[in-house]
Amino acid sequence: MTTDVFPFKEIRKRDGRVVPFDAEKITQAIFKAARAVGGENYSLAGELTKEVIIYLNGYKLSGLIPAVEEIQDTVEKVLIERGHARTAKAYILYRAKRTRIREAKSELMDVVKDILMEGNRREEEGNFSPAEKMHRIALAASQKYYLDNLLPPDIANAHQGGGVHIHSLGYYSKTLDSLQIDLQPLLKNEFASEKSPPGDLLSALLRVAAIVQKNQNDMYGEQALPFFDSVVGELIRSFKNKPGNRELSRGLKEFLSYIEVLPSSMGGNILQCSLQLGLDVTEEGRGITRVLLEEIKKRQWPKVIFTIKKGANFQEGDPNYDLYKFALKSAIKNGNPSFAFLDTSYNIPFGTNISYFSSGMRLAENRHGIPGGKKRGNIATLTINLPRLALGSLDQELFFVEQDRLLRLGIRQLLHRFEVLTSLKCKDLPFLMGEKLYMGSENLSTGDSIKESLKNGLITIGFTGLPEAVRVLTEGQQEREQGYGLAVKIVEHMSRRVKSFAEEYDLNIELCGALSNGKLQGLVNKDRQDFGFVSGVTDKDFYSPCFVLFQEDEGLKNKIALEGEIHQYCSAGYSSKMVLLPGMDVGGVEEIISKLAGAGIGYLSIAPLMKE
Repeated sequence: MTTDVFPFKEIRKRDGRVVPFDAEKITQAIFKAARAVGGENYSLAGELTKEVIIYLNGYKLSGLIPAVEEIQDTVEKVLIERGHARTAKAYILYRAKRTRIREAKSELMDVVKDILMEGNRREEEGNFSPAEKMHRIALAASQKYYLDNLLPPDIANAHQGGGVHIHSLGYYSKTLDSLQIDLQPLLKNEFASEKSPPGDLLSALLRVAAIVQKNQNDMYGEQALPFFDSVVGELIRSFKNKPGNRELSRGLKEFLSYIEVLPSSMGGNILQCSLQLGLDVTEEGRGITRVLLEEIKKRQWPKVIFTIKKGANFQEGDPNYDLYKFALKSAIKNGNPSFAFLDTSYNIPFGTNISYFSSGMRLAENRHGIPGGKKRGNIATLTINLPRLALGSLDQELFFVEQDRLLRLGIRQLLHRFEVLTSLKCKDLPFLMGEKLYMGSENLSTGDSIKESLKNGLITIGFTGLPEAVRVLTEGQQEREQGYGLAVKIVEHMSRRVKSFAEEYDLNIELCGALSNGKLQGLVNKDRQDFGFVSGVTDKDFYSPCFVLFQEDEGLKNKIALEGEIHQYCSAGYSSKMVLLPGMDVGGVEEIISKLAGAGIGYLSIAPLMKE
């Protein structure tokens, strides 16, 4: 190519760098576009490249360096003007694809940079391992892929815009959230590498830990162990040599220590595990519960859920009433255990066949199999951002219209995820499905779809920021009673719509008010960017948990009345939080819990007294 046709030696790239100009790259790009529509003339691509350069030579002032975008615009112009419309279209599509890839890489690199910067800070504090760092980078890449390539555009935009939050997006097509593990058959029978039932307590407890770890490797959420006191107690009674109190205490302490430090495959994170207990009145079950309650006074993990029921432990004279008092002491000191109430009107029909996760998520109803929690869990969750909805509406009537729109979008997303997951085979989740831990997997072969088993799982729509939404919609001027009425109306409306989805699609779709707000910080940040600082709404790090409404203004009496009315609408769970006042003792806490139980509240966590 002559120097008069090739007047410049450099070009400016998108990032501002100046690099040597290579005309051959233009020729190759034109030829690739031509081949996409059946062309094979490389020399013609070279001639068109010359015309591109001649045009740029006449267009650019002498001495100025052309930018990449200018060269690409000129290629499109020359192709169209010379009658190569189909090649031009292919080139435009190729260019658009490359732009999307560049933008995706740029956004992903920004996320990776943030993770690495956070990792450097947390490594200095000693709480961010290289495995966790790599795991989070992999999740960020997965999330970006799903948003760009798998999710319908309107759903991806709603998530990125902050209207909804798709939980655990990085696992979208890979696995399920959580499970209530039925330990009994796994301890009695052989599984995987275990060829015989355990013969002593420590062997049994180590097998439990192995089960939890293996199943955590197949899932991303909590592994719950319901009726832990009853299952282990029954196993102890089957031993030829029953452990004494000292051996029982030593074995359970070892088990807790093992669970506390045992990593999962999820980036080296500690296992998410919870134990539900409190109802077993046998000598063995009571002994297990007492040791565990004593131990969790000084441990954060695993989380323990103490199940409350009249006739078992809730009233003076009940066989496990002393253990209930002991549980209160542990909760006051360390916030562990939490409490589940089985005597509420919506729990009574299920007897004791109800399971909770440590967040307060509830498993009871089942449209496709045995009700209760055993061998079931949450499949996936989507959260509705109520404050953003309110800030964008500023009118109650419009708010409910937009709420319906978001709920419909949310159910489309959850159904889409459900269908994607049904493409998984039993072999894709070798422990969860292969070892028959999930209800409905009992007759699955290695190559079978897990769809029929998944129908027993829970699909949850959650919400965040209910008090902030009420504050926006009432503009802080209405009487508090009217604000309470609006809060109830909002949740009741969501519950009614979610129940209609469950009927329409014949799946266990339920409303959940027991989600951790720790994963939703980004929603407040987005809303603050779009709506500015709104007093009592966007001027905080997190939106309020679902039912802690105006606690600081109204006090406990109003909180109990409000939550008792709202809880009934969240069939997938609800979680109240009791903040202890300085000087409150076991008797004071017990009195408050009795009021909560009488109001129909189903799940309670306790925030311990601040240490001075």
